Amino acid sequence: MKKIGILHGKESTFPEAFVARVNAKGVKGVEAEPTLVGEVMQGEPTPYAVMIDRISQDVPFYRAYLKNAALNGTAVLNNPFWWSADEKYFNNCLATKIGMPVPRTVLLPSKQMPPDTSAQSFRNLKYPLEWENMIEYLGGFPLFMKPHSGGGWKNVYKINNFDEFFEAYNETGTLVMLLQEAIEFDGYFRCYCLGGKYVRIMDYEPRNPHHLRYVADHKASKALRAEMHDYVLRINAALGYDFNTVEFAIRDGIPYAIDFCNPAPDADVHSVGEENFEWVVENAANMAIERALAHKEGADNLTWGSYVGGAAQGRLPVNSGKSPTPATVKKASGKASKVKKA
Repeated sequence: MKKIGILHGKESTFPEAFVARVNAKGVKGVEAEPTLVGEVMQGEPTPYAVMIDRISQDVPFYRAYLKNAALNGTAVLNNPFWWSADEKYFNNCLATKIGMPVPRTVLLPSKQMPPDTSAQSFRNLKYPLEWENMIEYLGGFPLFMKPHSGGGWKNVYKINNFDEFFEAYNETGTLVMLLQEAIEFDGYFRCYCLGGKYVRIMDYEPRNPHHLRYVADHKASKALRAEMHDYVLRINAALGYDFNTVEFAIRDGIPYAIDFCNPAPDADVHSVGEENFEWVVENAANMAIERALAHKEGADNLTWGSYVGGAAQGRLPVNSGKSPTPATVKKASGKASKVKKA
């Protein structure tokens, strides 16, 4: 029997529906259940061929448990080793190498020194940094400041001038932050990607109250939707995520990827709506069953993205040239954008 587990926290609607859907399909030799974690002995396998991870980003104990499970052949979705290493700044850098437009972004050192460090720990860091040069590179204010890792719209600041910049920066403590070009958009989309092949492009309005954000209709053309579909597959193939969402802000017909590091995205029926929920449950079930049937005992059953795979062979990603980079678009337009959402 190939067992599929789902590891989750407070959420209920998606995990319960996922387990029920997998079992309702009646695939011989495959069954699903909520993961049960007991005593965790080093090097010992779990009973699961496949496990969907919805909570280890918040519970380090679970992340360690999943790494041991993966070492023993469980197909953990998403790969816990890559998820541990991944963060938003690297993702943006990778996007520039595979031809996907992203807002211009700079990385800021933490305002306060991390624990157990001193001024000597930063002797390699230029001081003072040339703030004006960074702002100019980003196209001027307004800008957004956000943590380089993590999500959930925590510690996100809209910055309109230098006074607001330094005021916000002084509040960030030991967080490493991104300072990012703001994109004034006339359309916004959130896109699920499951199994590296199932894609759902959802009209989304981040300025609405949370429960109404999926109540939108941006009248996107077939060509624009096809372009977003291509970018979603491209970035998830590079990152190696089995379950992720990608968000796009549309400016002058160009879909800029705003956020695409969401390995445990919201899938609650009360926020995503019935139709989107049904799509996620059905395709997550199909993905998990496929991985269970393909599972090989004693093998590495994780998904490793093309970036890691290529790097292991000494190859780095190269811009495909299929789409303009943000720098090219900005140079052609000759103007900086204003902001509504980062």
